[in-house]
Amino acid sequence: MARAKVQRQEGRDMSGDAGTAGTLGFGHQRTAEADGAHLSMAGEMSYGDYLALDQVLSAQHPLSDHHDEPLFIIQHQTSELWMKLILHELRGARAAIARDELGRAEKMMARVARIFVQLIQAWDVLATLTPAEYMEFRDVLGKSSGFQSHQYRAVEFILGNKNAAMLRPHEHRPAIHADLQTLLKEPSLYDAALELLKRRGLAPDEAHLTRDLTQPYRQHASVEEAWLAVYRDVGTYWDLYQLAEKLVDFEDAFRKWRFAHVTTVARIIGYRRGTGGTSGVSYLEAMLKVRLFPELWDIRTRI
Repeated sequence: MARAKVQRQEGRDMSGDAGTAGTLGFGHQRTAEADGAHLSMAGEMSYGDYLALDQVLSAQHPLSDHHDEPLFIIQHQTSELWMKLILHELRGARAAIARDELGRAEKMMARVARIFVQLIQAWDVLATLTPAEYMEFRDVLGKSSGFQSHQYRAVEFILGNKNAAMLRPHEHRPAIHADLQTLLKEPSLYDAALELLKRRGLAPDEAHLTRDLTQPYRQHASVEEAWLAVYRDVGTYWDLYQLAEKLVDFEDAFRKWRFAHVTTVARIIGYRRGTGGTSGVSYLEAMLKVRLFPELWDIRTRI
């Protein structure tokens, strides 16, 4: 009797959702058809149609016969899909800040921080690739390298880490090059936050706000003082304080992702030069020193 009771309980626990076809659970013969599922999809938009899975799942083209190359390809393709969503959210957050819709902006930034947690965990999967396995197909990569990712470059630009030289790898792709040029010239997410401080009467230096936006962001004493005023009077500036903390949450997640990237690359290729010609791990380690919102970190010693 006890065994039968367990089996009945397992049948309930494993019943799944209505989209699961076939026999559901252990010893439980309820089918998707009996549950009202649409099994005939002729002339209808199916799950695969909506997600364009034929195109997505046929986009992996290994250039070697090595078993582990698909892992390498899929790791990077899924990262690019997440980067696409990150860009969508960051653009939305920047626009929301400009409209004073801080709650909406904070939701978007919180989502991006969660995406980076997902991307950090993805490095654990790639770390199952050993140096010996990677070297079996490394040569087929040619000069291709992750630093050539136009979406990653767009993320860097919208976060204020701008470098016009990084447009060059995309000169052969006019549409992509034009999009990056636009982002290079536009205010960053942080610039939108600084303009918000100005609208609230916590004006950073005007010369800093009107600086050349194509250059990497450099911290400024007037910005630090503005944020310090927010943190010293949280009751008055609660919404600005919340926004600042969401920016810090995001940068914290972004830094952890960078560190996981460095660690994984060091584990797989050591300190040899990267396929794209960079110094590899040394180049990535230098990127760890970049701070996106420096004043928000420095004020913590003054509060």
